[in-house]
Amino acid sequence: MERLYLNKLIPKNIGDIMIIETENLTKYYGKIRGIENLSFSIEKGEIFGFLGPNGAGKTTTIRTLLGFLKPTAGKAFIFGKDIEKEILEIKERTGYIPGELNLYGSLTGNTFLDYFGKLRKNFDEKKLKELLKIFEVPLDRKIKGYSRGMKQKLGIIQAFMHNPELVMMDEPTSGLDPLLQKKFYDFLREEKKEGKTMFISSHILTEVEKISDRVGVIKEGNLIALENIDTLKSKKGKVVKVKTKEKIKIRGIKMEEENGWTTFVVTKNVDGIIKKLAAYTIEDIEIGELSLEEIFMHYYR
Repeated sequence: MERLYLNKLIPKNIGDIMIIETENLTKYYGKIRGIENLSFSIEKGEIFGFLGPNGAGKTTTIRTLLGFLKPTAGKAFIFGKDIEKEILEIKERTGYIPGELNLYGSLTGNTFLDYFGKLRKNFDEKKLKELLKIFEVPLDRKIKGYSRGMKQKLGIIQAFMHNPELVMMDEPTSGLDPLLQKKFYDFLREEKKEGKTMFISSHILTEVEKISDRVGVIKEGNLIALENIDTLKSKKGKVVKVKTKEKIKIRGIKMEEENGWTTFVVTKNVDGIIKKLAAYTIEDIEIGELSLEEIFMHYYR
């Protein structure tokens, strides 16, 4: 059986193909903008990085998709199910790591996990043991005595211990040291091999670059870029910084001038640009790689 889904005729089992799909998803807090007209889709088995500074709308997006906030306008489906009508079914198949973990401080780690295990219909004890081996936490101690990193590890464990098909993560490595971050990335890659889908919001570009297949860039509640991570890397190009006696003007190239130096970015036809520079009296020149961080800042400018 087929049905109309976001203006397209698609198979009934869309959730087996497209895990998340949104169309003009919007959330306002009164007159204050949260997110506006977000339209994107995430395929099964994909690690999707959601990139933007604090306040851009990353957390609002996740909370709206998970039913904690009611959309002002637009549509969203997870596993082919309407987030406003079938959210309980969605949550049964989804794990969640919030940006700010508010755990039950009076409980021990063991009691906390036991409680969440009983709430989940498909709690997987084997998966829990695997997670505890990777992300060790003192289960016999009360959570209020945990460090920030320990609390974050507990949050990761509870999100994955029921073997969810989709995991939504809001700044998941916050509080983790570099060694634990690496363990976490390795774990996510293994989960991906098992067909899991992961949505990771972050303001750290290097984090998104390490593990994501695609990245969405959000600015002031609007999605301003949606790229494959390899495509984003291919846009690195060269940063040319040159000091000349004359003022440089090259058609089609945006230039910045400071202290006698002219700086610009070249992503293609490097040979042609260098030949054009030969017409000037060059006193000094530096050529370097454009980092992903600089590409990210380009989107925000």
